[in-house]
Amino acid sequence: MKISLPSRRNGKSETLGLSPGQCLIIVGANGAGKTRFTAATAESLGAKAYTLSALHAIYKKISSVDSLSPQMQTIFSQAVTAHLAKNEPATPLELLLGQLMHDELLNLIGYKLAVADHKDSRLQKTRLDSVIEIWQDIFSGNRVLIDSGKLLFTRGVDVTTHTALRLSDGEKAVLYYAAAVLYAEPGSVIFVESPEIFLHPSITSSLWNRLENLRNDCVFCYTTHDTEFVATRNGATMVWVRDCDPAKAAWDYDILPPSSGISNELYLTLAGSRKPVLFIEGDSERSIDARLYPLIFPDFTIHSLGSCNKVIEATRTFNDLNAMHKLDSYGIVDRDRRDEHEVGYLRGKKIMVPDVAEVENLLLLEEVVRAMAVTTGNNPDRVFSKVRKAVIAMFNADIRQQALLHTRHRVKRTVEYRVDARFSDITTLERHLDGMLAQIEPRKIYENFCAEFRRYATGGDYRAVLKVYNQKAMLPGCNVAQMCGFGSKNEYIAGVMRLLRARTPEAETAREALRNALGAYDVIGAADSIKPVGSARKNQK
Repeated sequence: MKISLPSRRNGKSETLGLSPGQCLIIVGANGAGKTRFTAATAESLGAKAYTLSALHAIYKKISSVDSLSPQMQTIFSQAVTAHLAKNEPATPLELLLGQLMHDELLNLIGYKLAVADHKDSRLQKTRLDSVIEIWQDIFSGNRVLIDSGKLLFTRGVDVTTHTALRLSDGEKAVLYYAAAVLYAEPGSVIFVESPEIFLHPSITSSLWNRLENLRNDCVFCYTTHDTEFVATRNGATMVWVRDCDPAKAAWDYDILPPSSGISNELYLTLAGSRKPVLFIEGDSERSIDARLYPLIFPDFTIHSLGSCNKVIEATRTFNDLNAMHKLDSYGIVDRDRRDEHEVGYLRGKKIMVPDVAEVENLLLLEEVVRAMAVTTGNNPDRVFSKVRKAVIAMFNADIRQQALLHTRHRVKRTVEYRVDARFSDITTLERHLDGMLAQIEPRKIYENFCAEFRRYATGGDYRAVLKVYNQKAMLPGCNVAQMCGFGSKNEYIAGVMRLLRARTPEAETAREALRNALGAYDVIGAADSIKPVGSARKNQK
């Protein structure tokens, strides 16, 4: 989808290409003009724009449908229009709740007619069902009841009921966002003004993760100056609005590229988030790392730095400054061909190193493959058996090349270590280098790797193969996507991401397997220090 941004002060403008499921963030200080910037961007999209504001939804009274945005006008039924025609102004939240009940009634009537006509009489899940599910999940222990065509709410163990008017602003905001997002037209750009308003920080990220997952056919555009919320939208395209000229409808803004290191600005942003920091490899817009790790560690501020060396250095630097910012800082780097000594050293420096060769291999863990098979309605035993057989066959055909790559890494590390020693003169260094080949014995190392890898293949040691096999073609080559009902590798990867956003037993099994494979509990600590998705809401005030 093409999104045209407003004009710059020099008369030029930018066009962004965003796919459904991606999000755009418009940030800027108070008074910088980001609200006007957002309005101009939405206006250029016409009927594709769908604007949400919890502040207006809760407090602004609407007297006619004509005063609503084009998409909102198409949502409301004749029943709601008739309500306004009686000169009974209502807030957008009240109108949405009325529309939900109207749709629920139509669904029940359709069900009754289908039963009477002996047609397919399955009762379909409605938008109201989804809204209730989201609201009760966010506010654990609270309940939503339907009585005489009205929505009633209870808090905790309190058996008394009350209407939506007596909810807190935060509870109303969640109700509004859940309902409004479900009514967006397919392919919309959903503009959200101050997505964190009225919401406790402990629930903001999980709420928007869930809504984005529900409407992954849309693009979400958030306007905010909350650095903590920005930090949760890893991989988002970000527009920084610095200033505006209202008279000329022109702005000073930048489209922020992925950061290549810890600048002062980034440091202040991360420190301001008050969450533990997790540095990862990869590109913050395109890499699997940036899409996967926020779903495994939802209560961490995650930042992509590109190379493993930058991750290692950033983790060390940030931890050295711990006395200043009081934040725990960790890193994740690919295992590649590191041996157990290297892995142990890095984990001792608060850097997680997976028990698989590279990030793609995480998506082939047995627990993940089985969970995906169950989620897509396939036989998990059959799917995993075929994936396992294919992966081991690929590895068996590639043993010598893999052994050579591992040998090269081992020799390189050994040479670096030995040449790094102190020498009194050049003659001593020359003698040391002359005898190094005989001391290192690369052929012996190679043959040992070949023998070890053959044992993995003949013994069917699937987990050991994932640990040592660096092969980008393995994910498409083993046909896991097709066996789980997907058309391509990328669709399978997107399916894993959707699974991890869910709160199903399969999602929790896969997430726990991924944390164990990353060595998370060895590096971060006990299991209760890494909160599961949505757990923060239990501490909601």
